[in-house]
Amino acid sequence: MSTIQVDNSENPIRLFKSDFLEFFTHISPLAVVIIWLPVVFFFLVRGILQRPAQSGWVFIPAAYALGLFLWTLAEYLLHRFLFHHHPKNPAHERIFFLFHGVHHAQPRVKTRLVMPPVVSIPLALLFYGLFWLVLGVLLSAGHWVGPMFSGFITGYLMYDLTHYATHHFNFRSGYFKMVRKHHMHHHFQTPEQRFGVSSPLWDYVFKTYPK
Repeated sequence: MSTIQVDNSENPIRLFKSDFLEFFTHISPLAVVIIWLPVVFFFLVRGILQRPAQSGWVFIPAAYALGLFLWTLAEYLLHRFLFHHHPKNPAHERIFFLFHGVHHAQPRVKTRLVMPPVVSIPLALLFYGLFWLVLGVLLSAGHWVGPMFSGFITGYLMYDLTHYATHHFNFRSGYFKMVRKHHMHHHFQTPEQRFGVSSPLWDYVFKTYPK
């Protein structure tokens, strides 16, 4: 990412000749909320309604909180190892530019700050499948899947909205000032470090927070 020429204008470059394909490269944060907030409630309510009688209620908030925490790790790993992958094949390089490079090239374009559904939906399906495989099949604890996935998607929503805010709001104090500074340093000083967006936690754990 360090070799990408940065354009700080808010006028998006065109990625596709096709208007149809180009449409899917733009999305507003409101659309993300409209798409994913119902998913959060659906899986949380389903988890409550399908709760085994003998399991009690404690596992609902526990699973939700665990899902929220697991998102922070997924956010870090996706950003570091998928979005910042360095392909050698020109065709693959083009794909990764569409995924994330365009955001580093134009970090202030408002309609390319949150994850488009053509990326987020397949990733969500992948993670849901992993949750079901581990919890439902391997651990025979399928009743944990709903509330945990609800927490996981809540974490994703918080990440996307935080990411948008770090680029377009000038926070003067508190936690959001810290994460904004952290993310701006990722963009303009250390693009191969500081991969956490909603939290720098895993940058400390995996030593990608500069000393």
